[in-house]
Amino acid sequence: MTAKTRISIIALLGLVTSMAAVILAGKAVLGYRGGELHFVTALENFEWAAYIGVVAVVLCLVGLWLSRPSGGCRGLLPSLLGLVLSLPIAIYIANFEYAARAYPPINDITTDMNEPPNFWEVPNPVAYPGAKMAELQRQNYPDLKPLELTMDPAQVFKLASVLACDMGWEIVSEDTDELQIEAVATSFVFGFEDYVAVRLQDDNGHTRVDVRSHSRLGKIDRGANAKRIRTYLSRLEQRASAFDG
Repeated sequence: MTAKTRISIIALLGLVTSMAAVILAGKAVLGYRGGELHFVTALENFEWAAYIGVVAVVLCLVGLWLSRPSGGCRGLLPSLLGLVLSLPIAIYIANFEYAARAYPPINDITTDMNEPPNFWEVPNPVAYPGAKMAELQRQNYPDLKPLELTMDPAQVFKLASVLACDMGWEIVSEDTDELQIEAVATSFVFGFEDYVAVRLQDDNGHTRVDVRSHSRLGKIDRGANAKRIRTYLSRLEQRASAFDG
């Protein structure tokens, strides 16, 4: 076998390392979803998978370089396949770690910090943490506020309930008397369950909408709850405008 036809060991090593990262990441996710791993252990395993994935990305890039037309080695396909496998894991953990440092240590967000919506019907409901959490939110999410709609609360309640379902939330309760919806929002990868409460209040025929979103696991949410509230209220406003128009 000549130098021009041999397969690059680095390219093959990059592919093998990429496969190992995918397997470890898969075990972390499936282990948590299946109840076999505690969420801390699952995250630790996924973090290790990400580190391995980063090494795999480097090896695959070197493999691509060595397999260029003038490089003298074969290994283009293993290197490309390795990148396809490992790059998403490396990007995911990079975003995950960045969010942990970029966002405040908050896991409970609400549009009404003075009288936040209460959880009554979700499993193991929790009380709002109080003034310290509220101050952190004011400093970091000053844009979050209630949504005011010029529609009857009963009409808004129907729109709010349908929207919650469309966003993939599991509805736990719909109290038409108290005008409150409680739901569970599940994250895409690990299936972490967060609690969401949507409360409507009648304001002289108009409607005030408050939302509270709480992460059950961990002390930080990496901005997930604030993002969820913004998305929900923005979409609800759009639907209300289309309905009212």
